[in-house]
Amino acid sequence: MDLTAILAALASGAAIGMVLAGLGAGGSILMTPLLVYAVGVPSAHAAIGTSAVAVTLNALLGLAGHARAGSVKWRCAGVFAVAGVIGASIGAELGKALDGKRLLMLFGLLMVGVGIAMLRPRRGEERADVRLTMTSAGHLLPRLVPIGLGTGLLAGFFGVGGGFLIVPGLIAATAMPMRFAAGTSLVIVAALGATTATSYAFSGFVDWPLVGMLALGGVAGAAIGLIGIARLARYRGLFEKGFALLVIAVGAYVALGR
Repeated sequence: MDLTAILAALASGAAIGMVLAGLGAGGSILMTPLLVYAVGVPSAHAAIGTSAVAVTLNALLGLAGHARAGSVKWRCAGVFAVAGVIGASIGAELGKALDGKRLLMLFGLLMVGVGIAMLRPRRGEERADVRLTMTSAGHLLPRLVPIGLGTGLLAGFFGVGGGFLIVPGLIAATAMPMRFAAGTSLVIVAALGATTATSYAFSGFVDWPLVGMLALGGVAGAAIGLIGIARLARYRGLFEKGFALLVIAVGAYVALGR
């Protein structure tokens, strides 16, 4: 890697780590385009495999801060993650079998759809006391399991952490507040990312030196994201809308094969 590629990798890792720690979602969907267009990874499959490893590590970095803050619903995360891992295992095999250019085009279209969905206002009443117990299992499990399975399938197919689907999925299934959904989602992002990364690594689609650069940048990005979410909480909605517009723009660029 030349100096330009190294700097681009460090900056990409920092950007994704910051978004994952701050918003708990959406960062991973930008990783593959960054690797292809900014860092210069020539293979779509290699970009997806490397992205999956890096996103997993960055999610774990962000999770540490949320765990200390007590904003993780561990039991809900466990159920969602188990269902998601099953879906991700299937999705990763399907994604590897698809032509790289077509996979990137579909990835771009997914980004546009996700960005539009992120702009829509959230509805429903929040419940800060959400807990998965023997009493609540009959109500929560029929929602958590199918949403987790579907999210995992898409995450594995496109090689992303799936946080952009996990956060609204958790809120729809449990009505937990955004703060808890963001923290809880990182457990699931790490689980799905690890599943996809393992599949791609066994097929030789992971650039390990590049992973190191992305993870190094992610450490700094995660620290900035955790500080930012605490100090700029009142502007969170504005940041989310701006990020959604960025996702739509990048998705359109990727889908058009630029």
